[in-house]
Amino acid sequence: MSAISAAEKVDGFTRKSVRKAQKQKRSLGSSQFRNLSHLVELSPLPQLKDAPRTEQQDLFCQKLQQCCMLFDFVESVTDLKSKEIKRATLNELVDFVSTNRGVLVEAAYPEITAMISTNIFRTLPPSDNPDFDPEEDEPTLEASWPHIQLVYEFFLRFLESPDFQPSIAKRYIDQKFVLQLLELFDSEDPRERDFLKTVLHRIYGKFLGLRAFIRKQINNTFLRFIYETEHFNGVAELLEILGSIINGFALPLKAEHKQFLMKVLIPMHTVKGLALFHAQAYCVVQFLEKDPTLTEPVIRGLLKFWPKTCSQKEVMFLGEIEEILDVIEPTQFKKIQEPLFKQIAKCVSNPHFQVAERALYFWNNEYILSLIEENIDKILPIMFGSLYRISKEHWNPTIVVLVYNVLKALMEMNSTLFDELTASYKAERQRDKKKEQEREELWRKLDKLRVKEASGMLNNTHSLQNAHNSNTSAK
Repeated sequence: MSAISAAEKVDGFTRKSVRKAQKQKRSLGSSQFRNLSHLVELSPLPQLKDAPRTEQQDLFCQKLQQCCMLFDFVESVTDLKSKEIKRATLNELVDFVSTNRGVLVEAAYPEITAMISTNIFRTLPPSDNPDFDPEEDEPTLEASWPHIQLVYEFFLRFLESPDFQPSIAKRYIDQKFVLQLLELFDSEDPRERDFLKTVLHRIYGKFLGLRAFIRKQINNTFLRFIYETEHFNGVAELLEILGSIINGFALPLKAEHKQFLMKVLIPMHTVKGLALFHAQAYCVVQFLEKDPTLTEPVIRGLLKFWPKTCSQKEVMFLGEIEEILDVIEPTQFKKIQEPLFKQIAKCVSNPHFQVAERALYFWNNEYILSLIEENIDKILPIMFGSLYRISKEHWNPTIVVLVYNVLKALMEMNSTLFDELTASYKAERQRDKKKEQEREELWRKLDKLRVKEASGMLNNTHSLQNAHNSNTSAK
C-alpha cells in the first residue's frame, strides 16, 4: 500500500470515528479525536511476581512499553483481548509499585513518564454542550477511562512511593510536563479532574523548583478564564489545590500572593459561571486569616463587582461576605462598615425574597451581631430607612417577620437612637407626603390653566372665523 493511500485510509478512519461518536451518547470522550492504531495485538507477558529478581526490572520496563499501546474505546467491540491484557498489566504495575521496594531505579524513570505521557496527554475535544449546567446536564465522560484511570493510579503510587527521587524525576517531570497536565484540567470528566487535582498537588509538594512555575501557570489559566474564555472545567479543582498552597504561605505575604488575590481571585467573581466554583472561594477567607489588613481592599473589591441583575450571584456574594465577617477583626470592620451596610441595606430592600432573606440572616450570626452592636451609632442610621419601609411594604410575609425581628434587635441595642430615627423617619415621610400633595395640587392647577387657555384659544378662533365669514359675505 502506498504512503498516500495509507494516509487517506487513516484520515478516513478518523473522520468516520468522529461522525460515529457524535451520534452516540455523551458518555464518549476525547479518545475519539486521537489517532489510534490497533494493528499490533498484545501478548501477555510473564507475571512480575513470578520472574526472578534479576529479570524483574527488564520485565517491568517491557510492561511499561506494552502499556504505551493506545486503543479505540469508541469502537467498543474491537481489540477486546488486547484491551484486557493492557488493563491487567496496568493493574499489575500499580500493585508492583505499591508493594515493592527498590523497583524505582533510575533507568525506569524515562519509561514510567513516557507511559504516563502517552496515555493521558491528548487534545481534548470541543464541548458538545457549551452551555453545560452541572445541575441539569450529564458530563461527557472519557471513553478510555478503564485504562486512563489505572494510569492515574499508577502515577500517584509512583509519586507517593518511598523510593521516589525528585532529583531524578525532575529531568522528565518538568515545566512542559506541568503545562500539559494543567491543560487536562479542562476535561469534562469529573473523575479525571479529581485525579489531576491530587497528582498536581503531589507534584507541587515534591518538586520545590516547580512551585513558582505552577502558581504562575494557574494564575495565567485563571486570567484567560476571566478575560477571554469564561469557560474552564477545572476551576474548582485548581482552587482546591490553591487552598492547600495558601495555607503554607509564610508571613509576611509576598507581593506576588497579594497581587494574585486582588487581580485574579476577586475579579473571578464577575464570570457567569460563578456558581460552578464559588464553594471553593474560601481561598479569599484564607488570605484574610493570614493577613487581616487585606480585609478592606477585598470587601471593597467585592462591592465593586457586586452583581446588578443576577439574584443567584447576589446570594452567593452575601454568603461570602458573611464568611469574611466571621473572621474579621473589629478594627478592620470599622473601616468597611459604612459602604458594606449600604450594600446590605440595598439587598434587604431587594424584591427577590431570597436576596432579602440572605441579607437578614446576618442578624442570626452572634459575632456579626456583636460587631453591629459595637458600631450601632453608624450602622443603625444606614439600615433604619430600608428596614422600616420593608416592614410596611414588602410583599413576602416571611421577610416582614424577619425585618421585625431585626428592628427589635436594633432597638434593644440603642433604644434612644432608634426612637430618634423613628421620629425623624416619620417626619420625613410627612414632609414627603406634603410635597407630593403640593406637587399634585400644582399639576391640577396647571391642568385647569391649560384647559382654560385651550378654551380661550378656541373662542378666539371662532371669532376670527365669524369675522372672516362676514367680510366674505359683504364682498
